Amino acid sequence: MAYTLPRLPYSYDALEPHFDKETMEIHHSRHHQTYVNSLNAALEGSELSSLAVDEVITKLDQVPAEKRTAVRNHGGGHSNHSFFWKNLKTGTTLSGDLKAAIENGFGGFENFQQQFEKAATTVFGSGWAWLVKTDGGLKIVTTHNQDSPLMGEAVAGTSGFPIIGLDVWEHAYYLKYRNKRPGTFTSVFHA
Repeated sequence: MAYTLPRLPYSYDALEPHFDKETMEIHHSRHHQTYVNSLNAALEGSELSSLAVDEVITKLDQVPAEKRTAVRNHGGGHSNHSFFWKNLKTGTTLSGDLKAAIENGFGGFENFQQQFEKAATTVFGSGWAWLVKTDGGLKIVTTHNQDSPLMGEAVAGTSGFPIIGLDVWEHAYYLKYRNKRPGTFTSVFHA
């Protein structure tokens, strides 16, 4: 089974003014496509290629050592971006159980938003900010490069089931915001 680039559930310009059309198009059709192509090349002929990408990245210890870094980077990139596109929706407002869990776990939505934005803006270099569900409740974590909390503590330095993922690589914001990473996170969340 070859991995494929998922279709976006919206047009490239649907998230203006927060995410501009050109960035979305390049980010999806070039960056994400490269992760897909490189993952397919790394797993060509492997039994692991029949697994869903989220399952592959949880089984990095089963990937041959000479291909493990490629699968970690490109499998993580494919998994993370596939999740990221689903997180971005026009007019999405947090509500229900998730909103209540965030308010209870972080002392209010505004506190959560401030903590999440701080985590996202302080990732050194490239990476991701995440809201994850753990046995202890909701937690804000970050990962470097294309690591995912699904990879576990030993690989990613953190673990949990992703609820929200935010790409803080420069390719996600640089065309519009240049080197001003914090500008990309204003108004991303709405309570």
